[in-house]
Amino acid sequence: MSMSEQMKFIVQELNKEPFNKSYNLISFDSLEPLQLLQVLNDVLAVIDPKQKLDIREEAPDQTAVRIFQILRVLKYKPPDHVSMSQFRAGIVQGEKPIIFPILEWLLQKVPELQKRAYLAKFLVKIDVPAEIMQDEEVNSIYVQYEELMEQFKELHKQSEQLKNSGFNTAEIRKDITNMEEEKEQLIKRIERLRRKVESHPNSQKMMTVAKNLRVERDREKRLAAQKQEQLTAITHLDQRIKRLEAQLRDMRQASIGATPSSMIQKLEEETRTNGFIVKEQLPKDVAQRKKMIQNLQKVVSVPAMGHSDLDELNVKITELNAEVNQLIEKRMRSGEPADDKLSLFRQQAGIIAHKKQGAAETLRAIRDEFNHVQRELDQKREVVNTAEGAEVLKGEDFKRYVNKLRSKSTVYKKKRAELAELRAEAGVLTRTDEILKQRNELINRQLSVVERKKGVAGYRETQEELEKVSSKKSELDEMKGRTLDDMSDMVKRLHNEIADRRNTLAPILREIRPLREKVRELGPDYDSKKQLYERQQAGFDSNMSKLDQEVRGYKEECRAEESRYHYLNCMMKILQVQQARVNAEMKSYVSSDTQDKKKTFRETYSKKIQEQENMSRGLRERQKMVKDNHEPNMKQMKMWKDLERLLECKKQCLDQLTHIGATSGANMMMGGYGESAPTLLEDDRLVL
Repeated sequence: MSMSEQMKFIVQELNKEPFNKSYNLISFDSLEPLQLLQVLNDVLAVIDPKQKLDIREEAPDQTAVRIFQILRVLKYKPPDHVSMSQFRAGIVQGEKPIIFPILEWLLQKVPELQKRAYLAKFLVKIDVPAEIMQDEEVNSIYVQYEELMEQFKELHKQSEQLKNSGFNTAEIRKDITNMEEEKEQLIKRIERLRRKVESHPNSQKMMTVAKNLRVERDREKRLAAQKQEQLTAITHLDQRIKRLEAQLRDMRQASIGATPSSMIQKLEEETRTNGFIVKEQLPKDVAQRKKMIQNLQKVVSVPAMGHSDLDELNVKITELNAEVNQLIEKRMRSGEPADDKLSLFRQQAGIIAHKKQGAAETLRAIRDEFNHVQRELDQKREVVNTAEGAEVLKGEDFKRYVNKLRSKSTVYKKKRAELAELRAEAGVLTRTDEILKQRNELINRQLSVVERKKGVAGYRETQEELEKVSSKKSELDEMKGRTLDDMSDMVKRLHNEIADRRNTLAPILREIRPLREKVRELGPDYDSKKQLYERQQAGFDSNMSKLDQEVRGYKEECRAEESRYHYLNCMMKILQVQQARVNAEMKSYVSSDTQDKKKTFRETYSKKIQEQENMSRGLRERQKMVKDNHEPNMKQMKMWKDLERLLECKKQCLDQLTHIGATSGANMMMGGYGESAPTLLEDDRLVL
C-alpha cells in the first residue's frame, strides 16, 4: 500500500466511531510530530484505556517507553526494511514513515487488539528476580499466581465458547417459561394421582411396597455396576499375570547357558557402547547443532548484503583458497618420510573411527525402531484385550502356538536385525560415496584451475598416482600381513619411486620459478593500482551519497511545497465562495427591490424567529388551558371509571341469575330436585 492510500485509510478510520476526528488529507498531513504522537496515543487509549493521557504532560523518553511496551504487548512487528534503532528514533521523533504503518495496523484490528490488551492485563507475568524467588513464601505466592492465571485462561475460554455458542437471552427465557409450565403440569398430575391413590383402601401399604421396590432396583443397578467393574479388574489382572509369566519365561530362556562372566562381559559392552554414544557421539551432534544455530543467528543479525559486499567476500574466498593451495604445496615440498608413514596410520584410524560412528548410529536407529515396535505391540495387546468375542487359545493349543510364535519371532528378529544393519551400512556407505564424489569433483576442478594458472598441469595426476601407490601399500599390508622387514623394503621402494617422480617434476618446478619472480615483480604495481582504484571508488561513492542526500532533501521540500500549495489553493477557493456569499448578501441588502431584500439572510432569519415566537406563544396558551382543566377532567374520568365498574358488576350478577334459572328449570323437568339439587346449589353458592 502506497503512502497516500495508507494516509487515506487512516483518515477514514479516524473520522469514524469511536475516534470522531474531523481530519482531511491536507490537515492530517500537516500535523506536527507531537500532534501525530498524540493521535497515536489516542488510538492506543481506545484499545487500552490506561494509555489515555496528554503526552505534553509526560517526558518524551517515558512516552517512548510506554508506547514500546504497549506495542510489544500487542505484538506489533516493525517493517523488515526498518532497523530497531531507526524504529525507536522514529517513534521518539514522531516521524511519519514510522507512525503511519503503526496507525494502519492498529486501525485494522481494533476489536482484536482490545481483547488482547484486556487479556494482557491478566496474563503478562510479573518479572521477579531470582534472589527474591528463593524465599519460600514468595515462591508459593508466585505458584498460586500462576495457577490463578491458568484458571483465568480456562474461564475465559469457556466464556468465549458460551458467547459463540449461539444462545441468547430470549431463547433461554423461553425455555425457562416452557420448563415452568411443564413443572406446573407435572405438579397437577402428581396431585391428581395422589388423590386417586389416597382413595384406595390399601394406599399406604402399596406406597411402602413401591418405595421398597424402587430402593431395591437402585441397589440392583449399583451391584451390577460393581460386578462389571470387578469383572473388568479381574480381566486386567489376568492379562497382567499372563504378561508377567511370558516375561518370566523369556528371562528364564535367556538365562539358559548364561554365566556371570558372560553377563558381565555383555554389560561391559553395553556400557562401552553407551559411553561412546554419550561421551563422543552426542557431544559432537550437540556441538554441530550449536554451531549451526550460531551461524544462523549470525546470518539473521547481519543486515542485507549488496553486490559490493558479495564481491568483497568472493575476493576474500579467492585469496584464502590461494593461500591454502600455497600451504599445501609448501607442505608437499617439505614432506618427510615420517609424515608419509603417519598418513597411513591416520587413514586407518579415520576408517576405524568412521566405522565406529556408523555402528553407533546403527545402534541408535535399532533402539528407536525397537521402542517403536514395542509401542505398537502394546497397542495391539490393548486392542486384542478390549475386543469382544475374540478367540482365546487354551491348554496345549496355546502352548504350541506360543512355541511356534516364539521361534518365528526369533528368526524374524535376527533377519530384521541383519536387514537393519545392512540398510544402515548401505545408507551410510551410499551417502559417504556421494559426499566424497562431490568433494572430489570440486577439489579436482579447483586444482585444475590452480595448476593451469601456475603452469604445472599434470601435477595432480602425479600426486594421485603417488596416493594410489600408498593406498596399494596399505591394502597389501592389511591383506597379507607382512612382517616389519617386508614393510621397510616396500617403503624404500616407494621412496625410490617418489624420488623418481620428484626428479621428473624438477624441470617443471624450474620453469615455474621465473614465473613466480615475475608475479612478485608485478605484485607491488598491482597493489598500488588497486589502492588508487579503491580511493577513486571511495571518492565517487561519497560524492554519490552526498548527491543522493541532496536529491532526497529537494524531493522532500518539493513535496512539502506541493502540499502547502494544494492547501492554500483549497483555502483560497473556500474564501472565494464565502466572499461571493457576502457580496450577494450586501447586494441584496442595498438593492431597492423588495423581492431581493426578502431573499437576504437577515429577512429570512427574522421571519423564522417570528414564526417560532408565534408558535411558542400558542403552546404557552395551550399549556395554561391544560393546567386549568386538569383537575375537573381527572374527576370526570374517575366518575366514568366507577360507572363502568358498576355496570360490569351488574352484568355479572345478571349472568349468574340467568344460569341459576336455567339449571332449576332443567331439574324440574327431570322430575324434581332429587339428591343432586342441594349439591348443585351448594356449588352455585360457592361460585357466587
